[in-house]
Amino acid sequence: MDSRLAVDRLCAYFETISPQSLGRIGEFYTAEARFKDPFNEVRGIAAIEQVFRHMFESLHDPRFVVGSRIVDGTQCFLVWEFRFRFKRFDTTTEQVVRGGSHLVLTPQGLISDHRDYWDAAEELYEKLPVLGRFMRWLKQRANR
Repeated sequence: MDSRLAVDRLCAYFETISPQSLGRIGEFYTAEARFKDPFNEVRGIAAIEQVFRHMFESLHDPRFVVGSRIVDGTQCFLVWEFRFRFKRFDTTTEQVVRGGSHLVLTPQGLISDHRDYWDAAEELYEKLPVLGRFMRWLKQRANR
C-alpha cells in the first residue's frame, strides 16, 4: 500500500475515533503493535484499544485534529492537537494538548510502532487546579 494513502486513512480514523469505532482498531495496527506515550507503554491491539477506551471514559469529547504530517517511506510524523474537556474539574473549558506521533508502518500500511510525544507538565499538569499552581511555581523557580 502507498504510504501516503495509508497515512491519509490513519489520519481520518484518528480524527473521527469514537467509542463505537474502537472495535476497528485492528484495521490500523498490527497484532503486536507497540504504543507509547507519556503515561502508557503497551503492546498488542487489545492493550492499545484499552488506552483509547480509557481516554473516552476519563474525558468529555476527546478528539484529535491532525495539523500536518511528514511521510518518508514507511515512517511518518503527525503533528496534532488533542482537544477535550475534563470530567472531574472544569467541565466547560475545552483543553488543548499539542503533540506529535511517530508512526512506523508495515508495507501493508498498518502501524507497527506508535510513539506519542508531548509535554505532560506543560500541556496537562499545569491545567489541573491544584497541581497546576504548583507546576507553574516550579517552572518559575527553575527559570530564575
